[in-house]
Amino acid sequence: MKNYFSIFLKGMAMGIAELIPGVSGGTIAFITGIYERFIEALQAFDLGLLKTLREEGLAAAWKRIDGNFLLTLAAGMLASIVLFIHLITYLIEHEPLLLWAFFFGLILASVFFVGKHIPDWKLTNVIALIAGAALAYYITIASPANGNDALWMIYLSGAVAICAFLLPGLSGSFILLLLGMYPIVLGGIKNLDVVLIGVFALGCITGILSFSKFLNWAFKHHKSLTLSVLTGFLVGSLNRVWPWQEVISRRLNSKGVEVVEFTRSVLPSKFAELDATANLPYGNDPQILPVIGLMLLGIAAVVLLEKFGNGGE
Repeated sequence: MKNYFSIFLKGMAMGIAELIPGVSGGTIAFITGIYERFIEALQAFDLGLLKTLREEGLAAAWKRIDGNFLLTLAAGMLASIVLFIHLITYLIEHEPLLLWAFFFGLILASVFFVGKHIPDWKLTNVIALIAGAALAYYITIASPANGNDALWMIYLSGAVAICAFLLPGLSGSFILLLLGMYPIVLGGIKNLDVVLIGVFALGCITGILSFSKFLNWAFKHHKSLTLSVLTGFLVGSLNRVWPWQEVISRRLNSKGVEVVEFTRSVLPSKFAELDATANLPYGNDPQILPVIGLMLLGIAAVVLLEKFGNGGE
């Protein structure tokens, strides 16, 4: 019972992370020590599962997918989304610097946490880390594409976005923004477009099942290299959660309200020179001491999550 309560809390932490654009639940899964188990459970959803169900019954199939683990984790994620969505929305709108500072500290500490699991730092691992960091950084600064409401693009965007959910440091919602598909998908969901929702869901299912198999294989056969790439993703994603941001573009959300779409990182000194009205909701007060304090709190949270993860399994 204690073990499942631990998993439930880890699911809640993942759910909170997924509420933050640019932050991945995969990062939390890694910190709390359930990442590989999570990937292995997901990759069990294949044709072999149908064979197990037919020949050995429901109990064997449930065990094959680690059903109790996945169900408890999903329940935790759902609970956190229900409980904290209004709080997170408020913080994004009214205290973005402090929110990003906390997650910057969290991801910064995660770099060292994930990196220390790499057993050797040979040249290939260093190159893999640099490549991962470069790719993640490029994603954070890339210009958004124009959206395309063709069904094949909706399917593809679902497959790509869900893969980001599995990767520490990357966010599915941010990937949809880059693809120009965020307003299209969100609009379809709002309008209950059954075809769009179905095609997008099918893309998500395809992406998560195929990519989880790849990640599971990578961990089993090239663990050091895989950890190096994932550490690089975390390093590159720090640009996305840098607290001091200058707003460079906006969009209308599903309610017709103008919200921030893309920003770029600036130094605190440059941030203080920005037009506060044009840079809403960030303003131009760098809040140096509170930001540093929240960064340290994020680092402390990783230390606690790591201890919790080691002791909760």
